[in-house]
Amino acid sequence: MTECLFEQTAAAISAHRIVHPVGRVVSASGGRIAVEGLGDRVKLGDRARILSDVSIRSEVIKLIEGRAIVLPEGPVDGVCVGDMVRIDPPAPFRPHMNWIGRVIDPDGNPLDGRALLPGTQKRPLQASPPAPNHRRAMGERLPTGLAVFDTLLPLAKGQRIGLFAGSGVGKSTLLGNFAKGVQADVIVIALVGERGREVRDFVETVLGEEGLARSVVVAATSDRAPQIRRRCAWAAMSVAEFYRDQGLQVLLLVDSVTRFAEAHRELAVAGGEPASLRGYPASTGPAIASLCERAGPGEHNQGDITAVFSVLVAGSDMDEPVADMLRGVLDGHVVLDREIAERGRFPAVDLLRSVSRSLPSVATDTENALISTARSTLGSYDRSELMIQSGLYVSGTDPKVDEAIQIYPQLDAFIGMAQKPNITASFAELRRALHPTSQR
Repeated sequence: MTECLFEQTAAAISAHRIVHPVGRVVSASGGRIAVEGLGDRVKLGDRARILSDVSIRSEVIKLIEGRAIVLPEGPVDGVCVGDMVRIDPPAPFRPHMNWIGRVIDPDGNPLDGRALLPGTQKRPLQASPPAPNHRRAMGERLPTGLAVFDTLLPLAKGQRIGLFAGSGVGKSTLLGNFAKGVQADVIVIALVGERGREVRDFVETVLGEEGLARSVVVAATSDRAPQIRRRCAWAAMSVAEFYRDQGLQVLLLVDSVTRFAEAHRELAVAGGEPASLRGYPASTGPAIASLCERAGPGEHNQGDITAVFSVLVAGSDMDEPVADMLRGVLDGHVVLDREIAERGRFPAVDLLRSVSRSLPSVATDTENALISTARSTLGSYDRSELMIQSGLYVSGTDPKVDEAIQIYPQLDAFIGMAQKPNITASFAELRRALHPTSQR
């Protein structure tokens, strides 16, 4: 243990550099700073520090005609032409097993007021996913502690699903339930662009001591610069990959991919890329895909990263750009509906608009038959709901609708059911909901 502590301390010290390339500010416009004098000693993505009245951290976002364009991470009041700009060494990102139970920023610095040493193994923030021909298939079904996800929308080891929801419909609470209920060795949570008050509330109230004890929370609040918010998702993924490579089963929760995409858009537009798709530049799709592809099953002797990516959909628009991009690269999506939430059923899952692509392989023939019956019943009720609610439907017109009217209250209650002991108990409860008059 002592040897490991010495190695961590040595790694932290070795990250510091004595000699730095230096340039000078030549112009400032629109929050961007132009720097000359760095020559070929600067690269895209380098960290820079503007040495004005105060030290302002920044990032190189564009190189053009002997100039480096840097985007500051804070206010630029007081910056003058001629101010010195220093290029800092790349910040090494070194996750460690002792990060479990901690809240950190995207650079690995603690946010919970306690000291934290980095590990000894440097990991890239933007790594390549495992080779497709070496990855395992999705594994067995994971218990979640929520009846609807243990049955109708199963979550398998290495699966990647999207959680699509507007604001105020229980998204954060559901993510907290996953963190506390899903069987995994480590939980990695990315809070991208979240409000500062919400970060503390999520850690202390939603996650709680039990959830935090096996979690690493990576947070970048909404007031931070776009490069920090984008780096938050990358950092969380890098942490998840570190634990995956130790052979552990990792649950990754990213809240939210929408804010990651917005941060990427700010940086891309600041770097001169034109916005095309409803204000998003063309590089947004590849950025989202490269992030999501890093999650999933690992290679031989590795663990898996089971991932839940949340998406903020304005007005329940599932065709908005980020939602559309994300659906194409995931193994399922869960839609939370505001109308369901407003009538008091949580989680407010719209089952007919949600799908898990781990089915039918992770369920038995009997379980798949129950799932098919439940979906068919909900579909029959949904198609006739307006007539039923307005009193225009006449009993006996359609036997399937008659059966759906009888079963719907029990099935709707089942979807909102709290924790069941295990998957078998959840399916037994689903069977009772579908056959209320049977003696079981």
